[in-house]
Amino acid sequence: MQFVCDAPNRAAWFRIETEGEAQIESEEMRHAVEKYFRREHEAARQSYRPNDGAFIERDIGLNTHVQKTMPLFLTLRDKHGAALATAMLPPCGKESGAFRTIIVGPSNGDPFGTHAEAIAALGQHFALNLTRERCYPYQHYGV
Repeated sequence: MQFVCDAPNRAAWFRIETEGEAQIESEEMRHAVEKYFRREHEAARQSYRPNDGAFIERDIGLNTHVQKTMPLFLTLRDKHGAALATAMLPPCGKESGAFRTIIVGPSNGDPFGTHAEAIAALGQHFALNLTRERCYPYQHYGV
């Protein structure tokens, strides 16, 4: 995981960078972020078009392409490393009208009541408007 930014109450946001980290996040948070991470990672890999060149050099830019193309998957961790919330932001953390930002708590619960300040810190870091109305997909379903 890669540190992204600090949050209030000695918490911090980290970027989930591997399928293994996404699997751990899914297990700890009891939701399906791993499934979405795998799907987005594969879509980014499939969209890669290498430069013409020697076979050995073909995939040199693949990792950079994947990082720029796929959404950011983030985890909010407390000072002991426990997972508190999971976020999926647009690629590179840049606003995109076509992208649905999602932020959920354990078991897809609403993280905004408990972690609103931490979510605001993440929004400020990326200059994104991360409100409950825009980011919590289950607000009308009583999850």
